[in-house]
Amino acid sequence: MATDKSAEEQAGSAFRATGTILRARGSVIDARFPGRPPALHSRLVAGARMDVVIEVMTHLDEHSVRGIALTPTQGLARGGPIHDTGEPLTVPVGRRLLGRVLNVFGETIDGAEPPDGVERRPIHRRPVPLAQQSTTMDIFTTGIKAVDVLCPLERGGKAGLFGGAGVGKTVLVMEMINNIVGRHEGVSVFCGIGERCREAEELYRELDESGVLSNTVLVFGQMNEPPGARFRVGHSALTMAEWFRDEARQDVLLLIDNIFRFVQAGQEVSGLMGQLPSRVGYQPTLQTDLAQLEERICNTETGAITSIQAVYVPADDFTDPAAVHTFSHLSASVFLSRKRASEGLYPAVDLLRSASSLMTPQVVGPRHYHIASEVRATLAQYEDLKDIIAMLGLEELSQEDQRVVRRARRLERFMTQPFYTTEQFTNLKGAMVELDDALDGCERILSDEFSDLPESALYMIGTVDEATKEGAEE
Repeated sequence: MATDKSAEEQAGSAFRATGTILRARGSVIDARFPGRPPALHSRLVAGARMDVVIEVMTHLDEHSVRGIALTPTQGLARGGPIHDTGEPLTVPVGRRLLGRVLNVFGETIDGAEPPDGVERRPIHRRPVPLAQQSTTMDIFTTGIKAVDVLCPLERGGKAGLFGGAGVGKTVLVMEMINNIVGRHEGVSVFCGIGERCREAEELYRELDESGVLSNTVLVFGQMNEPPGARFRVGHSALTMAEWFRDEARQDVLLLIDNIFRFVQAGQEVSGLMGQLPSRVGYQPTLQTDLAQLEERICNTETGAITSIQAVYVPADDFTDPAAVHTFSHLSASVFLSRKRASEGLYPAVDLLRSASSLMTPQVVGPRHYHIASEVRATLAQYEDLKDIIAMLGLEELSQEDQRVVRRARRLERFMTQPFYTTEQFTNLKGAMVELDDALDGCERILSDEFSDLPESALYMIGTVDEATKEGAEE
């Protein structure tokens, strides 16, 4: 009489192959399979409840593989069974994900029921071939004066927000979500890599209150998760964004906070895998790891993925390899200055260092290019005069230099802006400024139209007409 199969045998029959764990060292799992070993990036499962997920990273020999666990590995032991699912890591895609909070596997973590009957796609995908990419360059306006005037973002491009700790990267990203989702028809995918769970909860609540959650997908690999999960969550979010671009034919805003945590997770994975470190302790594959993620973000004829990435800069050192390698993929770089933040000039955008490849007359137009050049020249001249002012005082400058200083200081204050996301802290109503209004304000300040108004009248306002009202009240 035939005996019933054990539970383990029944589970094993659903997999391509079953092997044996050779070593379990933290998140690194070595396993041996009797026949052909699993392919690279295959998903392995282990544990009593098959809840430990492992991704194959390298082949050790003709039967053995080494993988990184994307979940905690408690309970695994040498000699235990490990199963090859025969497929890579996949995530769900489609419209049913809108308004949901997901993890690296596409599982819902917002407490609601998971979506049923959704398509799943592998997280590792090739970039769009060059022949299918769109080559047009269009400005992607954000409603933030300092960004739109001096370092405009590109539709379908990649923009980086560079800054050290506490200078306002996350606040700027959240303000861009608030401004852009309501302005541009499309969807947003927010990817939190290695960030605090508190920030995730606050972002979810603010998106819900502002009414844009229904057009947003949130994907998180949080700070307390294993490095493997943090290293792959960016690929998961990008796979979801690609579906909206290619299948739904919509423009997608992909926000990543923080791309440095992706590099850092890769550094941890590299160390766990036993690879020799490169410069400053980073992984030897830093450039490749970053390129595999960044090169999938592009424009096609059906839609565009526009990416805005916060980039933490360790110790404010912009020569750090993580920051340097990120630069090469960006069409716009927005630098946040700790000095401006200490002076209360928010957003703390460094107006001279921030730059964009779109800042040419052919793309932004002659008027925009001329005004931005004049603003930069005025601010650069003021920067050169600061040492003289500190030593001798403003009165010792020539009349022309004094006019330059007054213009520059008014421009610096006009480039500040109250944010919707900080209304509860500042008691100032948020403002979203159209590009034409921002250019008009800069042009009028450069022509000394507001030289009779105090500098404070231009501080934390939207359009320049608000300064006239405040000046009249004073």
